[in-house]
Amino acid sequence: MTEARHDVLGIGNAIVDILARAEDDFIVEQKLTKGSMRLVDMTESKRLYEAMGPAIEASGGSAGNTIAGIASLGGACAYVGKIADDELGAVYRHDMRAIGARFDVPALAAGTLPTARSMIFITPDGERTMNTYLGACHALGPDDIDEVLVADTKITYFEGFLWDAPSARDAFHKAAGIAHKAGRQVSLTLSDAFCVDRFRTDFGRLLRDGTIDILFANDAELKAFYETSSFGAALEALRSECRIAAVTVGAEGSFVVTPDGIEQVPATEVDHVVDTTGAGDLYASGFLYGVARGFELTQAAALGSLVAAEVITHVGPRPAVSLLDLARQSGYPL
Repeated sequence: MTEARHDVLGIGNAIVDILARAEDDFIVEQKLTKGSMRLVDMTESKRLYEAMGPAIEASGGSAGNTIAGIASLGGACAYVGKIADDELGAVYRHDMRAIGARFDVPALAAGTLPTARSMIFITPDGERTMNTYLGACHALGPDDIDEVLVADTKITYFEGFLWDAPSARDAFHKAAGIAHKAGRQVSLTLSDAFCVDRFRTDFGRLLRDGTIDILFANDAELKAFYETSSFGAALEALRSECRIAAVTVGAEGSFVVTPDGIEQVPATEVDHVVDTTGAGDLYASGFLYGVARGFELTQAAALGSLVAAEVITHVGPRPAVSLLDLARQSGYPL
């Protein structure tokens, strides 16, 4: 097997986040489920935009955020996601390339489906409630998968949200097959407990048939996956089925799960949580980059905790400082 030129390739929904602060009463008034992600149509997206307070725009999308973290750590990375030839699409492509990620997927012609956007409301406790219009993401398909790129990447990482677009599932299967044929690894994040409820059977099959080498989840997603209220029981069930898994539990850190055992890794402490948007995505950045560079799994998890801690100290889903500098200052051999 030849040495891969890229550390991580992210495949996901290319979404521009529109973020605004909101009180808990606003979440209730708008009939939103705090802390969740729901899909909306363009009409609802426009309605929420008109209802929200002063906002900022930031390129996001779960896998896109993870790739931004990989790039900030100094990793060689690439991204596959579908945008439109419109203003938000141009912003998204610029942002990905500006951070050093390869992003070559052709845009949809203007006047078709617009670039995806997510209305995100951040409550005083830092929790985020997402309302996502997928738009152009529905057009992501197998033709957007570059076989040479996938085969030349150590780990191909997918977000569970892809399953909301049927053609994207086909893209997933094509890329996973190419990766394994080339001797590379495939990773999936469960993304959201409601996403798990929609696609539990498919995700379970991918885990159990060996398609997934590295699985990411948080405690709520994992309990939803195994349909249990017991986190301990869910961890033990995961241990019996996974190759490698990393499960985050907020301020309590994360658990690294393999068939050989379960190890807890502490979180990196922060003085004040501002916005949890992107925390899980950035944890995946650190973990995946650590695995790609040959770290022990618990060390990779600790790096994930470090970079996740950075992103929750400010508004927005991507790093505000060099994660490479941050990691080196914390003693990581990067």
